[in-house]
Amino acid sequence: MEGDLRPRIRVIIGLGNPGRDLERTRHNLGFEVVDFLKGNSDFAAGEGDYYRCDTVVSSLKMVLLKPTTYMNRSGIAIRQIVEAEDLSPEEILVITDDFNLPLERIRLRESGSDGGHNGLASIIYHLGTEDFPRIRLGIGPVPEGVPAEEFVLERFKKSEVASAEKMVERAAKAVSTWLEEGFEKSASIFNLAPVDN
Repeated sequence: MEGDLRPRIRVIIGLGNPGRDLERTRHNLGFEVVDFLKGNSDFAAGEGDYYRCDTVVSSLKMVLLKPTTYMNRSGIAIRQIVEAEDLSPEEILVITDDFNLPLERIRLRESGSDGGHNGLASIIYHLGTEDFPRIRLGIGPVPEGVPAEEFVLERFKKSEVASAEKMVERAAKAVSTWLEEGFEKSASIFNLAPVDN
């Protein structure tokens, strides 16, 4: 058999909201993971509603993407890159926050529903499928009496910053393991609760 004909991830998309006033908020963890992965490379304006960074991750040429559409319209930018690069949905990896997961937990999935996340809902709508890989980073739980849409736009409390930073680094390691050893291996490691060394 000539080569491996299975789709492999070619574009890693971090979800978030553009603008200095929204930097470092809970909703922008996807941006932080792709920033971690870019190394010494830089993001530049792409030919759609996104910034892109062409770099190498785990010895593979990779495109990193940050949509500029705001979270609820993320699917517009993702559809643009999928069409421009002639990608199948299985060749993108979406990284986003999730208030249904507790802080520090990450969850790898090859497909699935939006789980109440507007960014994922937009991607599913614009691609017409739920079948694309994603990594979700926990930011929950949402405090009682606080609307979820307000909670996700808050910055982490001082007591949470270290945990959030560790989670971003762990998610980046999950990406590398996924690229190097496949989904099953990466999920078997990183879908477990983190253990402090």
